[in-house]
Formats: sequence, C-alpha cells, structure tokens
Amino acid sequence: MEVLVVGAGEMGRWTGATLAPEFDVAYADRDAAAARDAAATTPDARPVALDDPETFDAVCLAVPISAAADAVADHASRADRAVFDVTGVMAAPVAAMREAAEKKERLSLHPLFAAANAPGNVAAVRDAPGPVTDRVCDAFAAAGNRVFETTPEEHDEAMETVQAGAHAAVLAYALAAGDVREEFATPVSEALSALAETVTGGTPRVYREIQESFPGADRVADAAAELAAADAEAFERLYREANAKHAHTSSDAESGEETEENEPP
Repeated sequence: MEVLVVGAGEMGRWTGATLAPEFDVAYADRDAAAARDAAATTPDARPVALDDPETFDAVCLAVPISAAADAVADHASRADRAVFDVTGVMAAPVAAMREAAEKKERLSLHPLFAAANAPGNVAAVRDAPGPVTDRVCDAFAAAGNRVFETTPEEHDEAMETVQAGAHAAVLAYALAAGDVREEFATPVSEALSALAETVTGGTPRVYREIQESFPGADRVADAAAELAAADAEAFERLYREANAKHAHTSSDAESGEETEENEPP
C-alpha cells in the first residue's frame, strides 16, 4: 500500500518516516529538491512530481495551514482510497475533504509537537474511517504516539489556548524580558526562558500562521493589561481566579496560610 505525502517539509518528512514501516511512501513538493531529499532519508521512499497524474492508495497533505484547503482540492483526486492531512488546523481541511473526497476515507491528524520532540499526542478526526485510515492511525500509535479522537470544532477551539495563546504569552515574555545576569534567575523565569528558546528556535512563518488561524493572543494581551493595571485587591482576585481555573491545590492554600512575602516562586 502506497501513500503520497504532499509537502516535504519537517512534518511531511516526519509523517513519511512514521508511516514507512507500514506503507510505501512517495513525496511530492513544489520544491522538487525537497521531495528528493525527503525520499533519500525515508526507507524505500521515492520522489514524484507535484503535477504527476499517478494515483496512490492514500494521499496525505502536509502543507502550511494557509494552503490546506487548496491542497486538498488539488490533490484529493490522486487518492484511490483515502485522504488525510497533518496541517495543524481541522475545520477547513475536513470541510475540503468532504467536498473533494466525498466517497473516500477521510482523516485529519494534528501531531501536537515539533518533529524533533516526537513521539507525543496526536489529535485525530476520523471523519470517514476505514481500513486505510485505521492503518495510518495504527502506524502513528506504533511509533509511540498517543492518538486521541476529537472533533474539528473542539480541536480548533483548543488551539486558541494551547497554541495561539501559549505562543503569544511566551513570545511576549521574550520580547519584554530584560538582560539580567544568570544568577538572578528563578525557577519560573528559567522555565519561561527555556520556553522562549524553544519557540524562537522555530520558523516564524509557522507561528505567524497559527496566530492568523486561531484567536487567543488577544485574550492573553487583555489579561496582561488587566494584571498590570490592577490594584492590590484586584490583583489578589485575579490571582485566585487563575489558581481556581488551573485547579492548583496545596496544603497552604487549603489551610489558608500566607506564605512569606519574599518566598521565591
């Protein structure tokens, strides 16, 4: 069984390598050299031209978020049995697959990590499941990933928090942070600095497309502004709201004890 991976970037290559134990893999990309390079690093894979009319058992779209719907429309016809994507958004590609591959198996997957951090959690919308897409999910699980089911609506709403909001908060800290000596670091600042290194070590286009695709950054900005303007009473209220929202409990919180004012975070 052969799968065509359209898009030979980081996630396309990771997907091809993950599927290689169960599928014969082919890559297509508008950059033919990228397809050749991806094929060279995936066992028994081959490059094909992006406009080649050859068909495959399955077609996987591993393209940028902004290109997802168009890629489905352009390449779903090359799939004999199944179409799926790993683009990072779900509502738009699922709708496009329903239109372009009405009678085929359809699946939307979102690996919730960069390829270098695999394995991890993989969100899945089994829109029209069947033996081919089941085999795709099984291959992801066999590589150590946790594949869990969701809906396009639940997924895209979750991305407002776990991607758009989280990335905006980390980038804002990176932009606002002063140049301080390493000795002044606290556990919280060290963790934030490590997150900033992770986020800023990626590709700007990827993070830009996330911000353009999902709301969430505005809520982070509003919350930061509210905290910055809060008086003592308002700050304590906001702090308690944050504590309750994230269900953090401790013996001190339960007993109502106050911690020392200069206790490090």
